Amino acid sequence: MAWIWITLTLALFAHLLLRALLRKTQSKKKLPPGPRGYPILGNLPLLGKNPHHDLHKFAQKYGPLMHLRLGFVHAIVVSSPEVAEQFLKTHDLVFASRPPHEASKHISYEQRNLAFAPYGPYWRNIRKMCTLELLSNAKINSFRSMRREEVSLLVNFLKDASHNRMVIDLSAKISSLSADMSCRMVFGKKYMDKEFDERGFKAVIQEVMVLGATPNIGDYVPYLASFDLQGLTKRMKAVSKVFDAFFEKIIDEHTQSKKEGGERKDFVDVMLGFMGSNEGEYHIDRPHIKAIILDMLSGSMDTSATAVDWAMTELIRHPSAMKKLQGELEIAVGMNRAVEESDLEGLDYLDMVIKETMRLHPVAPLLLPHEATEDCIVNGFHIPYKSRVIVNAWAIGRDPKVWTTHDPEEFVPERFLGSSVDVKGRDFQLLPFGAGRRGCPGMQLGLTVVRFVLAQLVHCFDWDLPSGLSPSDLDMTEEFGLTTPRAKHLVGTPRYRLSE
Repeated sequence: MAWIWITLTLALFAHLLLRALLRKTQSKKKLPPGPRGYPILGNLPLLGKNPHHDLHKFAQKYGPLMHLRLGFVHAIVVSSPEVAEQFLKTHDLVFASRPPHEASKHISYEQRNLAFAPYGPYWRNIRKMCTLELLSNAKINSFRSMRREEVSLLVNFLKDASHNRMVIDLSAKISSLSADMSCRMVFGKKYMDKEFDERGFKAVIQEVMVLGATPNIGDYVPYLASFDLQGLTKRMKAVSKVFDAFFEKIIDEHTQSKKEGGERKDFVDVMLGFMGSNEGEYHIDRPHIKAIILDMLSGSMDTSATAVDWAMTELIRHPSAMKKLQGELEIAVGMNRAVEESDLEGLDYLDMVIKETMRLHPVAPLLLPHEATEDCIVNGFHIPYKSRVIVNAWAIGRDPKVWTTHDPEEFVPERFLGSSVDVKGRDFQLLPFGAGRRGCPGMQLGLTVVRFVLAQLVHCFDWDLPSGLSPSDLDMTEEFGLTTPRAKHLVGTPRYRLSE
């Protein structure tokens, strides 16, 4: 214990010395406004259970371009479309990198993954590889029959449940569906939860999302990282062991049963083809493959499930919107069959519902942090080299100066009627997938899955809440992480609607 206090004391002296030096070198450089901080920790103690809410409140006082000091690190918080465009478009290259990250260091093999790898040749090459081999339109379409099979399994289960008036944990079912589809795309087959870990895919992936987003003293005060004062590193290492053992098993299975030329290869097969080759500017080995597998698994699984879950929640809370979407599907599809992916084009109200859900409940409310690769001036303010840039997509989606036609706190899909605003990173008032070089490469896959699953659940079923619970009583509490799902699962009883 004495060593901790000695280290804290030394850290305080180092901090004071560093601040004194910075004052001299930056006395003429104007940082964005922001709240005063505490010694050593800066503004870290001001961030509570939901940092995106806290940062939104601070931005209302200090403005849409705000400076925080998190430990020894400059943090720049962006809370308006105009400022977001400056960072993600005008100066995109300057802010295209990722900062050092303790969670990714331990869980993603020293930041070898696509999400947190620093900007450079390695990141550019693996992004190209992932885009071509799993996330291209051709590859997404090649998995269409698989998605139909998996969604049909869920619909048939819910159809049987409707006959028996069973109460269903819809959040869990959506999560399981997403996990099964992700496994088949990445690994070539489904795995039972017990084959992975006794807690199951969803629980461990959610642990990763929480650990990746929790403000970690070790990220901001490096002198204290080895002490693990929050116990986060211990949890990171435990999760890393679970994933590492599972991924080793996956790689061994694929190595022992190499596919012939005519067989369709999954993502792991493709990655193994690169291992040991001298192609490209880097060498691919097992840690790289495992880091990227984790990216593909978590990126495709947790995000889509969270988006569908929130959309179903809002539709159940707003019966008129549910009826309007069902009406659109009845006209486009009819009542004699389920929805096919080919039916989805031209479903304008479905798109409006998804945009509105992603505005109110962006899957990643703070996106992923960017890092300044050089000093930069934005809106007249100095942005120091190595600053961490945090884009609060959740706050932007609730900005009353941007969303003027209806109350921005209300779920109103009609606000997008006649609007060209989209989710693809061109319109900075709606950034669920980010924008620029570090925008989400899996956006098209995510939208395909969300649209198809949501359309099926709405077209095939009406939904009744448990006895005594009205739509307005639904608990909308979030569970903060890199993704932000519902804290309490959505449960309800399906009623089958189709005449087949």
